[in-house]
Amino acid sequence: MPSKQASESRQEVDSIIQAKWLIPMTDQGLILKDHSLVIQQNMIREILPTDEAIRYFKSSNTYFLDQHIVIPGLINSHGHAAMSLFRGFADDIPLKAWLENKIWPAEGLWVSEEFVTDGAELAIAEMLLSGTTTFTDMYFFPDHVAKAAIKSNIRAHLVSPVLDFPTIWAQNSEEYIHKAMELHDNYKNNEHIYVGFGPHAPYTVSDDPLQKIATLANELDIAIQIHVHETAHEVQEEQSKSGKRPLSRLQELGLMTPNLQCVHMTQLNNEEILLLADSGVSVVHCPASNLKLASGFCPTAKLLDAGVNIALGTDGDASNNELNMLNEMRLAALIGKGHSGDASVLSAWDVLAMATINGAKQIGLADSIGTLESGKFADITAVNLDQINTSPVYNPVSTLVYSAQASQVSHVWVDGQINVKDGMLLHLNEENLKEKAQNWAEKIQAA
Repeated sequence: MPSKQASESRQEVDSIIQAKWLIPMTDQGLILKDHSLVIQQNMIREILPTDEAIRYFKSSNTYFLDQHIVIPGLINSHGHAAMSLFRGFADDIPLKAWLENKIWPAEGLWVSEEFVTDGAELAIAEMLLSGTTTFTDMYFFPDHVAKAAIKSNIRAHLVSPVLDFPTIWAQNSEEYIHKAMELHDNYKNNEHIYVGFGPHAPYTVSDDPLQKIATLANELDIAIQIHVHETAHEVQEEQSKSGKRPLSRLQELGLMTPNLQCVHMTQLNNEEILLLADSGVSVVHCPASNLKLASGFCPTAKLLDAGVNIALGTDGDASNNELNMLNEMRLAALIGKGHSGDASVLSAWDVLAMATINGAKQIGLADSIGTLESGKFADITAVNLDQINTSPVYNPVSTLVYSAQASQVSHVWVDGQINVKDGMLLHLNEENLKEKAQNWAEKIQAA
């Protein structure tokens, strides 16, 4: 313990997090043992050995995480948050029938501002409890998702939906794009909310709006996220219609730039992988959803080898059926090995990068989040490895990816503010969220 004089000379800071293992994700393989994060306001001020942190700093909010791995907050790079209210509603159905016979009709009946708010809050609670601090969302009423995110103290990257056909959110592509621009203008100076375009898919958005989106995204330097090459049927249909594969069409329309984020990507040839790499396009891998809908396998090993930035997403609860990024990392590693036939690819470090810094890169926030470094926002997740299923620990990153469960997430900070403490949500009422969800389920089931 420091002397009284030393204690009085130490600088007061907002928080100190003392960790057994600290993984900055600045360098693959770097594990800092018995180090501390010093947090001032909403930023990481220092990372230093714990004995030095005790010598120079003090805080009334000191967290002693002596059996924990501390990592950058996880980034869920693709989802539809409000669809948490459709969890289990349409299971064991192929994608086309799932969309056309179940999901789209149900959305037409039930999606509203209230539905989106309740569903988004339920999803945000689930994500925070499993270590996610930033999520990308493509869904109707994104303005209400933004409000839910701000209320819950989580970062949201909202890719405002664009379709050719009318929905409760807009009547045509022009109105969808106008609303996306309006949302961007409303939140362009907000450090919790980031806005891009979310054209649903090549088969639901025609050439003119796609070209307009490409032009606007380039002018504003904001993201475009699109479901593409999700199934073999999608690719075959596009070839029959236009004589082109979907990515070729997107290239001709001017979308193949670093602003583009392609979700799913289970149907790729070698030329397309090179095109993605040369264009600086990011890929969002959704392993659980791809498996559940039998969409196919994203060639992640080939993409990584080509230098393509791959981020990781859960997709929505209706097609996953959870928003658990720890599970998504494990699946990504296992599928990558099995699909490539090479046990050395998609290492634990690779998939943790996909769930942290790679997600930050694709949003354009790598200077602010995705790693633990001085001067970055204090978005931090701690996982308790002192459990039967994670004992013993030889390598904490491998243990995290291959053995840890979401229930072991003990603490989560966003912007230096603690959201989850000892596994409990601090700013959302779990019982209230569960009651609302069950009320929605009863109404939907009775219809």
